[in-house]
Amino acid sequence: MLPPEALVAPEAVPAPAGLVNLPVRRLFVGREDALGWLDRTVLDPGVVVVQAVHGLGGIGKSTLVAQWAATHRDEHRPTWWITADSPAALDAGLVALAVALQPGLGAALPSPALREWAVRWLACHDGWLLILDNVIDPDHITDLLARLPRGRILVTSRRATGWPDLVTPLHLDVLEPDQAVDLLTEIVSRAGAAIDPADAAAVCDELGYLPLAVEQAGAYLAQTRVTAGDYLRLLGQHPAHMYRDGGEGRAAERTIARVWQVTLDALADDPLPGRLLRTLAWYAPEAIPRDLWHHTGGDGQEEPAVVRAIGRLAAYNMLTVDPITRAVTVHRLVQAVARTPDRDDPHRQTDDITAARSAATKALTAALPDGWRNPTTWPAWRALIPHIDALATVTRAHSTDSDRGAQAYLLNQAGLFLHEQGSLPQTIAYLEQVLTDLRRVLGDDHPDTLVSVSNLAGAYRAAGDLGRAMPLFERVLTDSRRVLGDDHPDTLVSASNLAGAYRAAGDLGRAVPLFEQALADVRRVLGNDHPHTRIVHDNLQAAIEGANSE
Repeated sequence: MLPPEALVAPEAVPAPAGLVNLPVRRLFVGREDALGWLDRTVLDPGVVVVQAVHGLGGIGKSTLVAQWAATHRDEHRPTWWITADSPAALDAGLVALAVALQPGLGAALPSPALREWAVRWLACHDGWLLILDNVIDPDHITDLLARLPRGRILVTSRRATGWPDLVTPLHLDVLEPDQAVDLLTEIVSRAGAAIDPADAAAVCDELGYLPLAVEQAGAYLAQTRVTAGDYLRLLGQHPAHMYRDGGEGRAAERTIARVWQVTLDALADDPLPGRLLRTLAWYAPEAIPRDLWHHTGGDGQEEPAVVRAIGRLAAYNMLTVDPITRAVTVHRLVQAVARTPDRDDPHRQTDDITAARSAATKALTAALPDGWRNPTTWPAWRALIPHIDALATVTRAHSTDSDRGAQAYLLNQAGLFLHEQGSLPQTIAYLEQVLTDLRRVLGDDHPDTLVSVSNLAGAYRAAGDLGRAMPLFERVLTDSRRVLGDDHPDTLVSASNLAGAYRAAGDLGRAVPLFEQALADVRRVLGNDHPHTRIVHDNLQAAIEGANSE
C-alpha cells in the first residue's frame, strides 16, 4: 500500500517554509563584487535563471554561494544544496529533495521515481533556489536545466567553458591581499590568539591568498600557537609534492599539500587521525555517513578513539562534521593530496596510502546494509552509492588484483540495488566492471564469475538489450553445465533464465523445449514443491500459451 502522500501530484505539493539544507557556514570575508553580481540579477516570474561561479579548486566558490544563499534564504522556498560532482551524486540530491518535500515517499518509491518527482516539482513551482555544487562536466546538468522553465539555479565548478547559453558565468579569483589577511586574523583571534599584520601578510602571500589554504593555516596557528615565522619555516622545510601534469588546480594542490603536511605533523602524537584522513580520501568528498566513517579506524580501534580522531581533524579544518547527522566532509583537494604518495612526506608514504585504500574498501563493505529489497534499507544504500562510485573511480588507476577482487563485491552489491531501483545504465556500468575484474582475478570458470555473467545478462535483458543479453545467457548455461554440473542450483537457474530470454525475444521454438527440460531437472533435483520449481512451471505454461496463440 502506498501512503496517501505518494498519490499527490508534485504540482499539488506546496513549497514548505524553512526547507533549507545549506552546509555549515564558514567564516566569510570580502567578495563584495561577487556578492553584488549575484544581488543584481533580475528575476522574472516564469523564467529560469542559471548562474555558474567557476574558478580554481579551493578558491572559495562554494563558500561564496553558501554565504549568499544563507543571506537570502527567506526569499526562496526551498533553498536546496546538491553536491553534483557526478550524475549519481546529482540524482542522489534530487532524490533527497523529493523525500524532504514529501517525507513519506522515501520508503514508497524507488530512486528513479523519486528523482523524477523532484524534477516535476521544480518544473511547476517558482521561487526556489537550487545550488549545484562542484559540477565537473556541464553535460551532467544540461538535461536537468532543459526541464526547468522557472526558478533560480546557482552552479559552482572548476570548468570555465562548455556551459549552455542560458548559463551566465562568473570567474572567481583568489582573495585580495587585505581580505586574506582579514580572514587569517579573524580565525586566529577567534581562538584567543593574535598575529601581527605584517606576519599575517607574509603567511597569506606564501599561501597565494587561496581561501582554503588560509583557513587551514589559521586553524593551525590558532591551535598550536606557533609564530608566523615558525609556520613559514615549516612550510619551507616541507615543500609540497607537485602533481606532474599541469592545468587547472595545480597551484592549489601544491598549497594544500604543504598545509596538509604541516597540520598532520601537529597530530603526529597519534597515528589515527592521519590514517583516517588517508582512508576518507578514497570516498566522495561530502556526506560520508557516520555509519561508514566509524568503520574506518581499522586495527581494532574502538569507536571513541575514532570519534576523537575525527574531532581533532575537524579542529584543524581538515574536515567538517555535520552537527546533526555527524556526516563528514573532506575538501576534495585535501583528498587528492592524501591519495598521492610523496616520499618526502611522512604522512603520504606509498605503503600507508595503499593500506588506506584497502581500509576504505573494507569499511564500505562492513557498512553495506543487509539486502536491498527492503525499503527500510534504501536510505542507507543511497547514502553509500556515491562513496562506492568514488572509490571505484579514483582507485582504478592504482588497482591491484586484490583491490579489484574486493571492490568487485562492492560494485556487484551496488549494481543489484540499482537494478532493483530501476537505475539500469548505472547498473550495467557497474556489472560490466565487475565481470571484467572477476575474469581477470578469478578466471572465466570461477563460480563467482559465472554469477557475474548471469547478473549482467539480466541487466541487459531488463534494459531491453536482448542482443547483448542472449549470448551471455547462452554462455553462462554452457559454462555452468561444464564447471558445476547439470544438477547444480546455479545451472538450473541459468537454464530457466535462458529459456526466459528466448521467450522475451519471441523465440518460443527454443523457449518451450528448454523450459520443459528445466522443469524436469528442477523437479528431479529440488522436488515438486520447491519455489523455483513452481516458477519454472508457470513460465513454461505461459510460453506454451504464447506458442498456441500464434
